[in-house]
This record gives sequence, C-alpha cells and structure tokens, in this order.
Amino acid sequence: MSIRVLAAAFAGIAALGMVSAASAADLLINNGPTYDSVSPAGAWDGLWLGAFGGFGWGTVHDTNDAMLPTQTDFDADGWLLGVNATANFSLGNGIVLGAITDVAWSNISGEVTDHSYSVDWQASARAKVGYDAGTFLPYLTAGLAVAGATFDEDGAEDSQMHVGWTAGAGVDVALTESINLTAEYRYSDYGTSDYDLSKDTTLGLSTSTVTAGVSFKF
Repeated sequence: MSIRVLAAAFAGIAALGMVSAASAADLLINNGPTYDSVSPAGAWDGLWLGAFGGFGWGTVHDTNDAMLPTQTDFDADGWLLGVNATANFSLGNGIVLGAITDVAWSNISGEVTDHSYSVDWQASARAKVGYDAGTFLPYLTAGLAVAGATFDEDGAEDSQMHVGWTAGAGVDVALTESINLTAEYRYSDYGTSDYDLSKDTTLGLSTSTVTAGVSFKF
C-alpha cells in the first residue's frame, strides 16, 4: 500500500472522528439540564393575596387648640398588622402596573395629661408602578387612605373616620413564581375630623409606616 493511500485513509478516519465528536458535543449540549428563572418576564402578573406587619409613628394635630392651649402637635407610635390584595399586569419593557388595597389593625397611640388618642385601624386603595428587575420589583405607590381614630379627654370619648392620601415606595422580592416578600415605607396624611369631646375639637392625623409582608399568587 502506497504512502498516498495510507495518508488518504488516515485523513478520512480523522475527519470521521471529528464529525462524530462534534455530533456528540451537540447531543450533550442539547440534552443538558435546563434551568428556569425564578422570576421570568410576566411572573409578577396576576392576583396576589398577602399579610403584613410593621411599625408606625405619627402626629395628631389639634387645629383649634382645644386639647392643650400650649401645645398643638402630639406624638403617637405603635404596631400594625393587616392583609392586602394586589393585582399586577406588565406593560412591557420591564414596566409593571398594579392596584393595591389593604386594611390593618393598629395600636399607633399616645397620651398627654388627661388626653389619650389612638389610630384603631387604617386602610388604603392605591396605584402602583414598578420595574421588573427579575427577582426584584422596586415600585412607587400612591392613593386614597382612610383611618379610624379614637380620642379620650378625661372620660369624654369620641371616634371618627379620617380620609386623606398616602404615598411611598417598596420592593417585592420573588422567592418562587407564586410567593414573594414585600418591604414598604409609606407616609399618610389622613386629613382632619371633628370630635365631640369636652368641647368641639378638630384634629388632624398623619403617620409614617414601615411594613414587611408575604404574598401568594392566585
């Protein structure tokens, strides 16, 4: 057998080996394990129901100096615990819009001399705009806020509802495609209401709250 024939045979065997190796590599790559992102595009969409807790602090403002002649602003603080519902939908380019409703029990309260006051409950209906950053959804939120408060002046007690506005920011963190954690800060101005105490008293109410919660997709 001539050297030329041997060389041709060797070249053919080498070429066949290269083709076989490439085919094997393609097979390994194509049949290798695949992994889904924790939060693929659109994973934030849908209805989310959850619960949250946190801490709040704020101010009661005596607009007509009826409580104490020498003081018009009174501090309050305490805890809150509530439930919420959020509906999200994606607009594309990472923008996510949503609507949030929530209601919370609260013991944000304070007292001075013979006056005591407390925010018994608070609720809101808000819009939400966020950016889908994969497993994170930072957002801004604002909307309507209401609260129920009770004031006691040496045994003369009255409860009223306040209506105002709220605004803040937060972030959702995806644990799975159906469970997320949320941290949020909001400032709420609940406006004024008239209370029937020892004399007619107009009181304003504002709070800041920091909350954390968990939500489940339905």
